[in-house]
Amino acid sequence: MSDSIYERGGELPLEPQHFKFANDESVKIAGYEDKQVGPLDVLHEIVDSPWTRFKDYLISLFPILRWILHYNLKWFYSDLIAGVTVGCVMVPQSMSYAQLAGLTPEFGLYSSFVGVLIYCFFATSKDVSIGPVAVMSLQVGKVVAHVQEKHGDLYPAHVIATAVAFICGVVALGIGLLRLGFLLEFISMPAVVGFMTGSALNIVAGQVPGLMGFNKLVNTRDSTYKVIIETLKHLPDSTIDAAFGIIPLFILYLWKYVCDFGPKRYPSKQKWFFYTSVMRNGVVIIFATLVSWGAYYDWTHNKYPGGAKKVPWSILGTVPSGLKHTGVMEMPNGIFSAFASQIPVSVIILLLEHISISKSFGRVNDYKIVPDQEVIAIGVTNLLGTFFSAYPATGSFSRSALKAKCGVRTPLAGVYTGVVVLLALYALTEAFYFIPKASLSAVIIHAVGDLMAHWRVTWDFYLIAPLDAAIFLICVLVSVFSTIENGIYFAMAASAVTLLWRNLRTHGQFLGRIKVAEVIDPIVVSRSGRSEYSESSSSINEDTGSIEKKKIHIKFFSKDGQNSDIELQTKEYSKEYPSDQEFDPSNFDLSKLPKRTRFATRWVPIPKSKFPLSSSHTYANYINEEIEILPPPTGVIVYRPGEAFTYLNCSRHLDTLLDYMKSNTRRGETVVYKVKSDRPWNDPGELTWNFNSVKNIFKRKKNIDSNEDEIEVVEDNRPILKLIHFDFASVTGVDVTSIQALVDLRKAVSRYTGRDIEFHFSGIINPWIKKSLINAGFGKPFQPLKGSTIDNAVSSEHRYYDIGTSYDEYDSTFSAETYDDAELQIGRHRYYAVNSTETPFIHLDIPSYDYLE
Repeated sequence: MSDSIYERGGELPLEPQHFKFANDESVKIAGYEDKQVGPLDVLHEIVDSPWTRFKDYLISLFPILRWILHYNLKWFYSDLIAGVTVGCVMVPQSMSYAQLAGLTPEFGLYSSFVGVLIYCFFATSKDVSIGPVAVMSLQVGKVVAHVQEKHGDLYPAHVIATAVAFICGVVALGIGLLRLGFLLEFISMPAVVGFMTGSALNIVAGQVPGLMGFNKLVNTRDSTYKVIIETLKHLPDSTIDAAFGIIPLFILYLWKYVCDFGPKRYPSKQKWFFYTSVMRNGVVIIFATLVSWGAYYDWTHNKYPGGAKKVPWSILGTVPSGLKHTGVMEMPNGIFSAFASQIPVSVIILLLEHISISKSFGRVNDYKIVPDQEVIAIGVTNLLGTFFSAYPATGSFSRSALKAKCGVRTPLAGVYTGVVVLLALYALTEAFYFIPKASLSAVIIHAVGDLMAHWRVTWDFYLIAPLDAAIFLICVLVSVFSTIENGIYFAMAASAVTLLWRNLRTHGQFLGRIKVAEVIDPIVVSRSGRSEYSESSSSINEDTGSIEKKKIHIKFFSKDGQNSDIELQTKEYSKEYPSDQEFDPSNFDLSKLPKRTRFATRWVPIPKSKFPLSSSHTYANYINEEIEILPPPTGVIVYRPGEAFTYLNCSRHLDTLLDYMKSNTRRGETVVYKVKSDRPWNDPGELTWNFNSVKNIFKRKKNIDSNEDEIEVVEDNRPILKLIHFDFASVTGVDVTSIQALVDLRKAVSRYTGRDIEFHFSGIINPWIKKSLINAGFGKPFQPLKGSTIDNAVSSEHRYYDIGTSYDEYDSTFSAETYDDAELQIGRHRYYAVNSTETPFIHLDIPSYDYLE
């Protein structure tokens, strides 16, 4: 062999390593040593090209720069339709939500136009519509009530609301600029859905008194169940407002039902039904306002011409025209400390709702959301909104869904929505005077209905993860029977506890071996003899259940080096399996599989039903029970830690491994006890509890003939431990505690076996894990201490390495049929060690360990 084959890019050749092949012929492979990662690598990655990184960071703050120069008329047309449509919905909704926040209607309009105008410059989502939303408005209303309950009228409601927007904006902007948006990922989806459902129930319950006209008789800030009870008690106190509330609410739901059912009956009218459905809120408010105006005119001109008596239903009243509250926000002394306890929950609601909505629409419409940038957008929007006396704004689910359905193309559609809101502020405020408040309550109840999770969601959660279903239900109950704040805090705590519990109580698995081959497009025959799946080229006789034709495909490398599926052969089977008899798979002649079909060793969890000492779940069926799972070779333990291997769970994993080892293998030396009292307390031997055993506990048992102590020899026919293999395929990181636990395990195993055994590892996906193991002394054969004359290490006779080659260097003659007789033609092809030859105990995958049989 030529030494030139070890040259790579002009480097000096490494020392060749001997490779023991299947036919025991000694060949050579080039030595290879992994590059060890270190702190300098991380530092270099962080500070590499600092100016370029800083420039990219600045550009990332304004995503509009990436697409604005490509804006065209087609995009403009789509954005204009979507923007105007959303604006028509936003005007009545924002006035309704301002009422929910305890503010006058104009502040809802201020928050609406500021949010949509500013968001487009910082957005990474084209669908999200920023503005007042039900849940955030409810929270602002609670903050206002909380402050005014303590300080009276010292702080006006709109000043408190604007101060909340300022604080939320500062916190959100800081989180975004520091790229800490990942913190929101700690709150799980069931917790978010549970919180949103509980909040929606709270909003609906709080709006029913306003719908019926006795809002002043019920404390709508109480717990949801208390509000419901008080509402039922005061139903006899309903006023004429109920007519302006119940009828519009009924029309809204009827309208929605007709427009949802219509496209199924008349598919060609789908777009007509869609835009008709979109306009239902605005149309209902317009008609309710017209009726209110007519009744008001009749009341003031006919019944009470002098206007001396107020109308018996609640109307919106005067709404200032234009922007009347612009300028630097008022910041009275002590206002921030007055609601400091409400800041965390307000920020969480603001960010959580927006990120959840933006991610949802990003996945549905196939574009990437940058959470940190979205948090920046929310922060800037709320900070600039304080100059217009806006209260906190965030993403709206209903308006975002409407925007997406309208075919929006860019975030610039928000500008057109803002223009519609400004037109309403300057041109329609006189008409707003006659809007019935009960009709606005109907709009709120109808809008938040979409936030409530369907009952099927609970069932779906249960089918996927019962624990998540429980978290969802408990979160809803806490929100209903306590407060929204407690519901949010429970959601966060439940998410954190679930994460910690799953890492703390991870279940490792002991692995066994099966033989697996890949067969493509077979005919799958059910137990009744009927085909469950077949290609058009295959057929089954339905009368007799006989298989008439079967095609088998396997994957292999063709001569051109490409991975392809090749039809190898078509077999005809005439054996009949009557459909009324039980089908027995063993009747198939497996020898008729293609000759080149190779069965490879795969490692799977050992079920507890077959091996009681396994740590796998008793209820788990990992593979078909008819397949025989072989344990590892004698004296070998293969263990796979689940999910993580850190200080939280390493002790649990290693205790499980030690218990398994002591139950399945024997000590390295025969144990001799001169007397039973020499036994350790944790291994007292077998004992039968009766009167004599209790009587003789403290008596020494003498040998009657020789009058000497009885010598007890403990015989053990179990195998001695040779090797422990850790499969780290699911381990993403280790720490000092877990590595030290491995070192302690090695010492404990050495004491038990009386020698040092091999520790093997595979599936390592993090270079820091490999570095930690190597620095702790793992990955290579045991080296005896200096000065020691005895090498008591149990080392296998062979060192097995994984080798690989490039596809373009692969020769199809090196195939399954010639594998056993093949020779690595180093002069013709380049074969390289996959892993470092300095650490032969670290593998790419779990070896078969057949050489230990």
